[in-house]
Amino acid sequence: MGWRSGGGTRGLLSGAGAVFSRTYYTIQAVPREHTGSRLAARERALGRIPAVVLTQGDGDGAEASRKLLLTADKKQIVTLLKRVPFFCSTTFVLQVRAGPGSSALLQSGAVLPIKIHKDAETGQILNLVLAWAGKEAALKVDVPVVYKGEDVCPGLKKGVRFSLSLAPITSFQARDLLWGFLQTIRPSIKYLCPSEHIPPKVEVDLAKLDIGDRVLLGDLEVHPSLQLLSKNHTMPVCKVVASKPEQPQADPVPSGVEAA
Repeated sequence: MGWRSGGGTRGLLSGAGAVFSRTYYTIQAVPREHTGSRLAARERALGRIPAVVLTQGDGDGAEASRKLLLTADKKQIVTLLKRVPFFCSTTFVLQVRAGPGSSALLQSGAVLPIKIHKDAETGQILNLVLAWAGKEAALKVDVPVVYKGEDVCPGLKKGVRFSLSLAPITSFQARDLLWGFLQTIRPSIKYLCPSEHIPPKVEVDLAKLDIGDRVLLGDLEVHPSLQLLSKNHTMPVCKVVASKPEQPQADPVPSGVEAA
């Protein structure tokens, strides 16, 4: 996997490698029988979040028939969101209990959070959508893209020695000086993933990128079992682009006063 300058491939990108998303965290939930905005509001007032578990794709026969209406404990979900940074690309163990505080386990299975619906104004969690993630299940996952090496990226360091200097930039320096900055285009990449190989993130190493270099979808290194769902593998994920620093405008000369 490489970063691209023109038509060539140089340097290295860092992918998700062998680190996958399955955790030992458990989501506790209880069944619910009814839907509706009033009932959902009542559950939220009691400190519970309405949730649904769906089957994404075909799955296997046992899980294809399972669709559950549940409620989950709000405090637990909020805690998990804080502890697991890539919540919607991480699988969890779902335990469905007979009721709040009950030790009776009705069923259990692996799930992947698909979406968290929040109130646009308050940020309150309204409901949670999960998908079964059992063995041999294939799931469509939006895998977040994260970047590393920005502090040593050659393209992003261009112009830094001038910007950190106490001395002003001369017109001669400004003429040839290019400032590099990172243009991120794709915050996440959608893959079709076997449940056991869901990466929590894809890392892009910027350590060797210069101005004009870009990283393409096809450059990203992931487990070979993952299928990129974009048909165009040449779409850029990010670019290091250039701009010239703005020069301060000279103070206008008052009318009737000759310039020095």
